[in-house]
Amino acid sequence: MALTLYTNPMSRGRIARWMLEEVGAEYETVVLDYDKSMKAEAYRAINPMAKVPALVHNGKTITECAAICAYLAEAFPDAALAPREEERADYYRWLFYAAGPVEAAVGNRALGVVPDAAQQRMIGYGSLDRVIDVLEQAVAAHPYIAGDRVTAADVYVGSQVIWGMQFGWLPKRPTFADYAARLIERPAYKRAGDLDDALIAAAAQGRPTACDQPLNPSS
Repeated sequence: MALTLYTNPMSRGRIARWMLEEVGAEYETVVLDYDKSMKAEAYRAINPMAKVPALVHNGKTITECAAICAYLAEAFPDAALAPREEERADYYRWLFYAAGPVEAAVGNRALGVVPDAAQQRMIGYGSLDRVIDVLEQAVAAHPYIAGDRVTAADVYVGSQVIWGMQFGWLPKRPTFADYAARLIERPAYKRAGDLDDALIAAAAQGRPTACDQPLNPSS
């Protein structure tokens, strides 16, 4: 197939899966494990970072979840998930805010890193509390991150909000909860979750899946 998702169901690959389901594209799934196939030479030829997800479309590789969301929105315009002119500023601003300051702040929190006052002037996000407050302001401005309708930016920003509340780094403020509730009701979100949850269940039972296959770096 022309479109292949390399992923693990317990990873950020769930974001890419959700976006693929939103655009309605046909795609092949290759599931990788963290210890072996994700670090293997065959996959490193696709993504030298040895991380998932990676998307291969017509021989070209796209990595980084925010980039995958933006790419798919443009590659499949019939899904109408790319920004309109009046949405473009908020779309790019908050898509990259979630991929930059939010990811960095959350990563540091997971590592137990708390920047002091001097360090906060050096790093792009300042402090986790500030990141959360600004994210809430962005989510509160419109029903969706760029306006009154869903765009690809909501897949990425929404994933940060949904997972943030689930794993505890994001407080369950009403603004976040209302935004998440609108997104988790989307059919594409549910389809993607069902697919990945089925893979997790199969792995737990030691059952092979249709996605277990050798890697082909030229795919």
